[in-house]
Amino acid sequence: ESQKSGLSAAVDLKMGLPHVTIPKKLPLIVVADGVLLPGSTIRIPVTTVKNINLVRSRLTSGSKLASTIIGIVTKEPGKESKVNALHEIGTAGVVIQVTGTNWPRPSYSLLVTGLCRFRLQSIIQEHPYPVAIVTQLDDIKDITDENDEQPTELVSEFKEAAQKLINLLDISVPAVAKLKDLVERVPSRQLADVVAALVRATLPERLQVLDAIDVATRLRVTLPLLLRHIQRLKDVREAGSEEGNKENRIVHISRGGRNLLPDPDSLDDSENEVAELEEKIKATNMPEEVHKAAVKELGRLKRMAQHMPDYSMTRNYLDLIVELPWSITVKETCNIRKAREDLDADHYGLQKVKRRVLEYLAVRQLRGDLKGPILCFVGPPGVGKTSIAKSIATTLGRPYCRMSLGGVSDQHDIRGHRRTYIGAMPGRVIQALRNVKVKNPVMLLDEIDKLGTGIHGDPGAALLEVLDPEQNSTFTDTYLNLPFDLSQVLFVATANSLSTIATPLLDRMEVIHVPGYTQEEKVMIGQLHLLPKQLQEHGLSSDILDMSKESIATIIGEYTREAGVRTLERKIGAVCRAIAVQVAEKRRDHDEAKTSEEMITEAEDRDRRTEQHADETREIELRQEVGEVPQQSGINLSKLREHMDLPVIVDPKLIYDILGPPIFQSGLAGRVSVPGVAVGLAWTPVGGEVMVVEASRTVGDSGLTLTGQLGSVMQESAKIAMSWVRQHAFLLQLDKDFMKDEEIHMHFPAGAINKDGPSAGVTILTVLVSLLSNRCVRSDVAMTGEITLNGVVLPVGGIKEKLLAAHRAGLTTVVIPAANKKDLEDIPNSVLNEIEVVLVNTVEEVLQAAFDDFTDILGENDDGVPAKPLPSKL
Repeated sequence: ESQKSGLSAAVDLKMGLPHVTIPKKLPLIVVADGVLLPGSTIRIPVTTVKNINLVRSRLTSGSKLASTIIGIVTKEPGKESKVNALHEIGTAGVVIQVTGTNWPRPSYSLLVTGLCRFRLQSIIQEHPYPVAIVTQLDDIKDITDENDEQPTELVSEFKEAAQKLINLLDISVPAVAKLKDLVERVPSRQLADVVAALVRATLPERLQVLDAIDVATRLRVTLPLLLRHIQRLKDVREAGSEEGNKENRIVHISRGGRNLLPDPDSLDDSENEVAELEEKIKATNMPEEVHKAAVKELGRLKRMAQHMPDYSMTRNYLDLIVELPWSITVKETCNIRKAREDLDADHYGLQKVKRRVLEYLAVRQLRGDLKGPILCFVGPPGVGKTSIAKSIATTLGRPYCRMSLGGVSDQHDIRGHRRTYIGAMPGRVIQALRNVKVKNPVMLLDEIDKLGTGIHGDPGAALLEVLDPEQNSTFTDTYLNLPFDLSQVLFVATANSLSTIATPLLDRMEVIHVPGYTQEEKVMIGQLHLLPKQLQEHGLSSDILDMSKESIATIIGEYTREAGVRTLERKIGAVCRAIAVQVAEKRRDHDEAKTSEEMITEAEDRDRRTEQHADETREIELRQEVGEVPQQSGINLSKLREHMDLPVIVDPKLIYDILGPPIFQSGLAGRVSVPGVAVGLAWTPVGGEVMVVEASRTVGDSGLTLTGQLGSVMQESAKIAMSWVRQHAFLLQLDKDFMKDEEIHMHFPAGAINKDGPSAGVTILTVLVSLLSNRCVRSDVAMTGEITLNGVVLPVGGIKEKLLAAHRAGLTTVVIPAANKKDLEDIPNSVLNEIEVVLVNTVEEVLQAAFDDFTDILGENDDGVPAKPLPSKL
């Protein structure tokens, strides 16, 4: 359309200047792959130095009309490497528009309308831009006068062919209507130039039209190009007749100008893509509502030009629709006996968790439908939450996909973006289903407690519809804007803590706690799972490396302190790497010591054995790929034994040499051997932790000072403990004003970590009593519990994690509230056999368990009888 407007402007310009002739000296713009014909308008990129100099000298600084008239000449095809290999016929043109920039490098673009032909006589200037003496070949003074000598029959035939071209196009398109008007009113002598500029032609063909000075010759040269163009349009129309309205998409902008015929290759590709999409829509068994939307979008795509921005957006949208598994499912194979075997083989311990998973699978098998609670495994890192979800997928025979939610703070990551935005994408749920290609996979929502809230909404709120069995059957992604059934997807979530999960989201999930492992369980996991895995990954075998249970226990006790087994696996891998270095060095020394005859003999024997056992080897490799048999290390053990003792026994000395000095040591005894120090137990998202609380007594008047990044609840617990000590000062043989001119500073180490919660109450009170009575707390005792002003010990949470932490630290006595007795059922017997659990109801019972001689702290009566502990007032 812009081409027709430019051509009309050129004709009007020449009609308005009946007495203008071009100058005899013209500055030249040299183009390599374009031809400017009189009456046409093209855009010429200016990138060469000489052409840029012409633009700066004549066009950007001059203000006269004559300064905008330049000569456009084309380099001779096939002679681009030669200097001054210019075509002898050029076109004088007027520059209508100059656009460009000077940064980062000069680059301009000229919009030029052709006026008339000229012949190059000679080049009189080469630098800074070429200037030539030209001879005008067309008369532009009386351009509107019709020449009676023109061959009438040839003109009529040409106009008839041009009319056929117009009839093949859609007259409702503005560009086609302007073309029809242009053909009717353009003078006959310029008709050939106008049509030749519009139809598709090669560079030599356009130069032939330019060289045709005589009007009749020009018409004869252009007429075959026009007829060929018409035939191409007919072929395109016939090929796409069943798809409809293909002729509306035939406008194509090329570098050398504007044409009404697209690139045949690109047009064929576009037609093939649309045809493939149509076939996929027919073949996909999608709901009726979705099918109607897809057909509607496909119709829009057919009517779009390929260069339009909406074309690629619509194409991507249709690709998503046809690739989603609207009705593709896999048959579920739920065998409870096999599920039990798989869980026992993949996970050691976790009996309560495995029992709950089997109950869940059994209910699904008996009910026969796919609705059920959404499981959420909560526990510290490295305890096997993700692997349990994989085992569920393997047991059910469903595909497994994982969606990590850690750090997601945009609701559009869940629901998708609207298609009106550039770069819009569907949400993660729809993308996962698109990748897995079935509508009933096992989808793991990993780290659901790490969801954030930002300026783009709350992704946790967006998950409410996804996880609600009553709503997710019509889940509507914002990008897709069509309902998709998620009711057959088995969602499994994992989290480290429940405190950061929103209550409405937590209400839609069934929480299953996955606690940390005991020392015994870690040893067995290391022996049965981690060690074989690391040996295989490092190219070793049990014949090369022997690591006993005692060695694994040493690594666990001195180099790891975690609820899971990730650090243990890394430490075992470090030992395997060190042994692998020794084996590789011995093999190299052995290979270098061989003679050439031995190497030739071994190579021949190896080739012979390879040929004899080729079939067996291929079978073993196939079984290794599916994980049925472990891969062989490829080490000749018999010859390796000649250079080193095998197997390598991993003992404490070797562990020390490889892993260095022990990282964790049981140093609590030395820290608790002074008054004012006690051991407490804390719960963290990564498992239980042992916390040493310290206090000191100095002269001052600031009262009680607390440090260590404590929250408000812990500060209140310290105030409650101090109030109880003041209330019972007479029993502790303290002066009534024992805090006068004195201050107590209590510190909770690891000051960079925030701490809060009520369970440190009994520990704080024990520290104060120890400090004020100048008595040491037993070094093997740890405690947890909340206290009241009247000395009652209230229950707290995280008992299992806290007892496991005490067991890892080597403590033998743990004081817990009596109301937490029910939580001891979850503690393994191996831990309870090594730890004495003291159940307490009052603070006095805590002090009796914490000190060796409790009566010395409470003092004696006047009769010499030890004072009895003060009963609770409640």
